[in-house]
Amino acid sequence: MQVSEEASGRRGPLAGIRVLEFTHLVMGPCCGMVLADLGADVIKVEPAPAGDTTRRLTGAATGFFPTYNRNKRSLSVDVKRPEGLELVHRLLSSSDVLIENFRPGTMEKLGLGVEVATALNPRLVYCACKGFLPGPYEHRTALDEVVQMMGGLAYMTGPPGRPLRTGASVNDILGGVFGAIAILAALRERDATGRGGLVQSGLFETNMLLVAQHMAYKAIEGSELPSFGDPAMGRPWPLYDVFESADADSPVFVGVVSTAQWRDFCDAFNLRDLLADPALATMPQLAAARSRILPRAAAVFRSIPQREIMRRCENIGLPFSPISRPAQMFDDPHLKASGGLLSTDFTAVQNATSGAPAMKVAGLPALPISMPAGRLPLWRQPPRIGEHSYEIAREMGLSEATIAAFVTDGTLAAPGTDGGQSNLSKTSRSDLATDSTGSSSG
Repeated sequence: MQVSEEASGRRGPLAGIRVLEFTHLVMGPCCGMVLADLGADVIKVEPAPAGDTTRRLTGAATGFFPTYNRNKRSLSVDVKRPEGLELVHRLLSSSDVLIENFRPGTMEKLGLGVEVATALNPRLVYCACKGFLPGPYEHRTALDEVVQMMGGLAYMTGPPGRPLRTGASVNDILGGVFGAIAILAALRERDATGRGGLVQSGLFETNMLLVAQHMAYKAIEGSELPSFGDPAMGRPWPLYDVFESADADSPVFVGVVSTAQWRDFCDAFNLRDLLADPALATMPQLAAARSRILPRAAAVFRSIPQREIMRRCENIGLPFSPISRPAQMFDDPHLKASGGLLSTDFTAVQNATSGAPAMKVAGLPALPISMPAGRLPLWRQPPRIGEHSYEIAREMGLSEATIAAFVTDGTLAAPGTDGGQSNLSKTSRSDLATDSTGSSSG
């Protein structure tokens, strides 16, 4: 199916690919965002009139919607009405990809299961982002925290006896990325066969790939690796730790992961006596001597300001980092200079805990890739509920009278109807989209 450049919203490697997205929360929206950032025309299909419930989440989930729904169009439609389902079926027949991440059986109940969808369009790639791939667990309800607990990631993150989920939705995000990879592979295969079909991405299976290295350790060593929160965990290098500096509350992480780095470290931080010790000549010897090396290094670091520690480490090529908080990254000079922050409008978020968002616009991270033309920009702000309902209905050949009737009876919702709020003018939103290729205005 070919989508016009104007409809796709940009000129990118996936321009001409249309994606229908039936998703919420993180995993499915992240999958769609990857394709949208790469230029696909991603239509987020939201229930009319209320839209995606993710818009109204609070607490730690407040930022989900603007983070994972940029560069998409929103169609707000009631698929439980025959007219709404008919419109979506019409879209399906002219689309390349469908993404969904609802509980097993939900899409079938809506009349949008894989058998119906691929019968309407045999070229359709149907991507189901699920908690579990087919098997004994496939009907269970999964969340990122659930699979982290059951798959060993929480065990490896926390201290002994205290499993701790990671500080980000790592399985949801990576599961969405793997879904996008599967879609791209299936589209490539379709080029050869002419047919699409079902691809799936599993949250639990994503977690298992993350802990595969620890499973391999058990197979090789015959014992389990202690968790990263266990001070007794054996490190393969002499330094791979957080140290206090001479500045209060300004620690720094420093790593030394090769014998060449060890020599440079000892020279830069006046520990040359350690270089003369034949018992510290190889990396296994250095790793085994951590209990001897760490106190010496810690004493040196405590006598030097953080900025000076980092300057020396950068000069000699050591891995290092200050201990930053996510809120500090809005002003990170590298992200700002490299096009890594996209000026994102937050007004599509509803019911933020404190009412209106503290920042109407702020820089959020772009995809961590660079294409031949550079970093992938923002060309569409996260959409309001049904922001593109009229536009998409017209593309499907509906008359103005039919569209108006659908809005009146609740089949469609759009800004200005019960299903949408218009907090930002079309002009200002467009300006933000075209002027947001990498700078943060937050």
